[in-house]
Amino acid sequence: MDFEVNYEINRTADYIHTHNFTRVALQFPDELLKDSIRVVRALREKLRALRKCDVEGDESFVERKKDVGLYVMADTTFGSCCVDEVGAAHINAECVVHYGHTCLSPTSSLPAFFVFGKASIDVAECAKTIISFASSCNKRILVLFGLEYTHAILDLKEALADEAQQISTSLSKLDISCVDVMSSDVAPPKGQVEGVDNLSGSHEAGDAEVHSSYSIGGLMWSLPHGQRIEDYLLFWIGPDNSAFANLVLTYNACEIVKYDPAEKCLRTDVSQTTRILKRRYYLVEKAKDANIVGIVVGTLGVAGYLHMIHQMKELVTKAGKKVYMLVVGRPNPAKLANFPEVEEFMFLLVSSCFVCVCVINGVGLSNC
Repeated sequence: MDFEVNYEINRTADYIHTHNFTRVALQFPDELLKDSIRVVRALREKLRALRKCDVEGDESFVERKKDVGLYVMADTTFGSCCVDEVGAAHINAECVVHYGHTCLSPTSSLPAFFVFGKASIDVAECAKTIISFASSCNKRILVLFGLEYTHAILDLKEALADEAQQISTSLSKLDISCVDVMSSDVAPPKGQVEGVDNLSGSHEAGDAEVHSSYSIGGLMWSLPHGQRIEDYLLFWIGPDNSAFANLVLTYNACEIVKYDPAEKCLRTDVSQTTRILKRRYYLVEKAKDANIVGIVVGTLGVAGYLHMIHQMKELVTKAGKKVYMLVVGRPNPAKLANFPEVEEFMFLLVSSCFVCVCVINGVGLSNC
């Protein structure tokens, strides 16, 4: 795929130019850092072209006006899926352009623009697999996907309709529905945010009936009144990554299957991932017996993080336990071993920033 198309250079430059930003932080995960210099060069050329179009005929103005400051953030303070507002504040950035996997969590102070990337997928093969599975399944199917496949979802919906016609039926009869994606640009909230993700569902009044709305990891959908998420089979399109683990942990009462576009294979057995859920249940029970609890803060940029920290601290204190608040950046056994008196660590972070459980001198660390 073309480099500028994959990194959405035109769209990103239009966003920066439209909002008149002069200092922009570009946040890359480790695996995409190798492309950061090319992205900066392409963006700078595009921004100069846009500025030249605005003041056509006044070349002296173009020369006088400074280029937009583009700053690459090569190391994030916490998980790379969240916007690193702490790092961006060091260079007084006016906005952050985030590349790669993201949880699309709301920011607290800076606007953000997300570039998901465009992972390759054989749309026809994927549609054929979904229809074939749906034909032998007696449950409603909800199709979810990694955000890197957002670019192909419209084509996938058309391909699903075509495949359904070939077997003389319709998508409505097969009960297949696809989720939507939240906006790729986020502005900080004006007021205080009391919560982040809506995982259990909320009721919204429509024109004719009440719908239950859900969202997870940048995806959102609604179910008609009377239907529950447990009534659906969740069909995941994407690799076995943190986003998929978050889905399995959150909707563990649902039947889930996974289609990997890279390998073009369907996997119906996700028992390996559910072992993580059992491990988490074990650590939750273990935390009940702990007298000293360490709350490890895993984000300082997501809107509502202060409220969640205070709420967690209040719950632990009410349970009669002593609590420590720890901010250590990215946690590892060496850092947490400096607090030997802590019997249980709780990692407070966004749900899609999944962390594996580690044990330090018999002490467990689990994400909250």
